Amino acid sequence: MIQIQAALFWAYAVGATFALAAGRQLQVWERINAGEGPRTRSRAANPYLALTVLFAAVLMVPTGLFLLWQNPSWATMHVADGHEGVWAGFVLFYAGGIPVAAVLGFLAAQTLVLVGAGYWAYLQCVGGYFLLFGTLVHGWDGSGYERFLSPGARDWADWPHDSVVNNALDFLTSGTFLALLVFGAAVIGTMLMTEIGWLLEGWSLPGADEDRKVHPVLAVAIAGAGVHGLPFLGAVTASVLVRLLGGWLGLPLFAVLAGVVLLPGRSPVRRLYDLVGVPHRHWRADLDLTARPGPDGPADPGGETQLTEGRPG
Repeated sequence: MIQIQAALFWAYAVGATFALAAGRQLQVWERINAGEGPRTRSRAANPYLALTVLFAAVLMVPTGLFLLWQNPSWATMHVADGHEGVWAGFVLFYAGGIPVAAVLGFLAAQTLVLVGAGYWAYLQCVGGYFLLFGTLVHGWDGSGYERFLSPGARDWADWPHDSVVNNALDFLTSGTFLALLVFGAAVIGTMLMTEIGWLLEGWSLPGADEDRKVHPVLAVAIAGAGVHGLPFLGAVTASVLVRLLGGWLGLPLFAVLAGVVLLPGRSPVRRLYDLVGVPHRHWRADLDLTARPGPDGPADPGGETQLTEGRPG
């Protein structure tokens, strides 16, 4: 449901965010299947990965293809004026690229979570959403938001002849915006519910209480601001710096600022990340097979399986 130039960035960010939200569950899944056969350890057996692929294929791809057919000019950021300007390969690239990008984002974040580098998995989300918002805000020529707010090719051509406010109002009263509202309620609503649900599920596992240092509602708000709000703010900041200083000076300056905000061990973003209770170490859940006594005294082989927290390391 997003313009084709930004779609793959969004899919990658969604996949990474899903994996980060289910970080504790993925660690438990890995521990449970560590001694099982290759079939249970296959990627396809991972329910969180399967649901991520299902989300991308059932929600992201069809809504994007609908907008590409309904308004090809807007969907291509006005690179194409109509259907005749859209190469068939773009449609194939879009339909196949969205699930692939979501899987790549999920697997990259999952790998980092499993080795105890949860914060670097979070940076995968930040990077994906920054590229998404950067494309929509600035684009490749500084006109990203103008292309986004122009519902048709004629609106894009007439953009310089009217104010930003009037152009924005025209977009908000267009059929393209109405379609975005309808699809956004389904796609973004499902995305947010999945992320929040998997966070709540992870917090119910052993060891979560000691990691999450704030109320769950506040933790969800911090997580949302860190995954969605911070990249948007970064994209706007980068766009402003490029407009004021030019690309050769603005982008390096922004990279330095982003490094100061994100990378130091005592950075404010790291401190907020520590409050949420998303895995930031190699948290492990070991399987203890506690055999219950049978009716005649000996241990019952069908004992109860319990999850206990392991030590970091």
